[in-house]
Amino acid sequence: MKFTRRHFVKTMGASLALNPLNLRAYQQEPKAERSPFRHGVASGDPLQDSVILWTRVTPVNNTTGVIPVRWTIASDADFKTIIKEGVTHTAAEVDFTVKIDPTGLQPATTYYYQFHALGYDSPIGRTKTLPVDHIDNLRIAFTSCSNYPYGYFNVYRMIAQRNDLDAVLHLGDYIYEYGNGTYGDGTDLDRIPQPNAEIISLDDYRMRYAQYRSDPDLQEAHRQHAFITIWDDHETANNAWTSGAENHNPELGEGNWLDRRAVAIKAYYEWMPIRRVDPVNPLKAYRKFRFGNLLDLIMLDTRLYGRDQQVPNAMDPALNDPNRKLLGDEQAQWLLDSLDDSQEDDIRWRLLGQQVMFGQLIFNGQIFNVDQWDGYPASRNRVLNHLQQNNIDNTIFLTGDIHSSWAMDITANPYDPEQYNAQTGQGSVAVEFVTPAVTSPALENEIQAAQTSMYLKASNPHMKYVDLFHRGYVLLDITHERTQAEWYHAESITQKDNTNQVYAAAFKTYDATNHLMIADSQSSEKQDAPLPAP
Repeated sequence: MKFTRRHFVKTMGASLALNPLNLRAYQQEPKAERSPFRHGVASGDPLQDSVILWTRVTPVNNTTGVIPVRWTIASDADFKTIIKEGVTHTAAEVDFTVKIDPTGLQPATTYYYQFHALGYDSPIGRTKTLPVDHIDNLRIAFTSCSNYPYGYFNVYRMIAQRNDLDAVLHLGDYIYEYGNGTYGDGTDLDRIPQPNAEIISLDDYRMRYAQYRSDPDLQEAHRQHAFITIWDDHETANNAWTSGAENHNPELGEGNWLDRRAVAIKAYYEWMPIRRVDPVNPLKAYRKFRFGNLLDLIMLDTRLYGRDQQVPNAMDPALNDPNRKLLGDEQAQWLLDSLDDSQEDDIRWRLLGQQVMFGQLIFNGQIFNVDQWDGYPASRNRVLNHLQQNNIDNTIFLTGDIHSSWAMDITANPYDPEQYNAQTGQGSVAVEFVTPAVTSPALENEIQAAQTSMYLKASNPHMKYVDLFHRGYVLLDITHERTQAEWYHAESITQKDNTNQVYAAAFKTYDATNHLMIADSQSSEKQDAPLPAP
């Protein structure tokens, strides 16, 4: 049986660089009937001297021509001190989205930005560049799996309200490809996906992104914080691999997979504040970010770039084929080289932002999910062996996809007490933190979820925390001494505007220890530049 997130619920519970136009063209643009900035603003992929700034200009009266857009960057929310400004343009070719990559910014600095088009001003966004040299502390939030019909995006609003974040990571499933009722029914909440069918074409994917980006809670999270994102499978189709997907069916009229993948990726680059890694190959989205001497963030694509097809189940003899790959050879070697470079440069921590669970998950005595690293043991062993053989400490896997909260030690065989001591952590070479979803469900019965969590921890000794019910996000508080992960769960995703959040758990790993300990308390918030007013 092929694994899906729905299978998880059932089974485990039951057992473009744009060329600028001149300002004169902007001034001659006819005035719109209402603000064209209906999808907010966003920033992403921050570097030490630049950051991607994004918006979309909704055309007036079905305009198909070029629309000039002016942009402004300031050091203050009142725009009294202008740092940079310019004029670009957008058109139907990129679905009227706008993406600029201004350079010459100062490191570790908060900036405010705004767009102007068709006689209107966009909302004011806030962003932050990366540090260059020594830095004492970082605070990063990460989440994944935002399914529009399943509930309100209260988790995004919770993240938006934090004033102490250096960046936000989204680890995939930013949108879902299904029509209403297939995986989530938004009828009662008035959150029926558009178009109300499975998305296949470029117009379909664009419309779905437009709907998601019209959500005020999602807009606010993007407006307040710089995002670093990577896709998972639902940005294309469920359980995708390099040359196909479980939810792609040519016999049902869904066309060629490579064509569908290409238009899905095009829409992703249009609608997300992400920098193109390779102008020739849009499929190449893995990349890395350096936060001073404290952290290297390595973003992986475990879904589309090099993944071989999933085996049907854990009993399939092909599971242990050493030639089966999750990352592909090129990306895998890039990862190992990046880990080496990070250690040689004496960077304290290495965070791997990726999609599917790295650690082992045994349920009822066998591998449960062959879609994650358990289904590609040769790929996992290659990474583990490299960490061990090169004495690379302080590696942390950050994971989404599975709609639940987990914290675990990472070791080659957590079930052999001679190789791993669950009490002391001896034998662990890294740790993993898994974020719950924004809205997508794991187990929907709270009692059943609690019982299953207890069983999983009892049968998987490397697992220190498991919650299979709540939605939310993870906050990372990172110092040179330790990295602490804190899980914050939403009180509700079916009550609109309910931003009450529950501090659920915290675990930490100390420098060079490579295993988890329970944290006694929440980390301290830090003061940051003020949030711009709505």
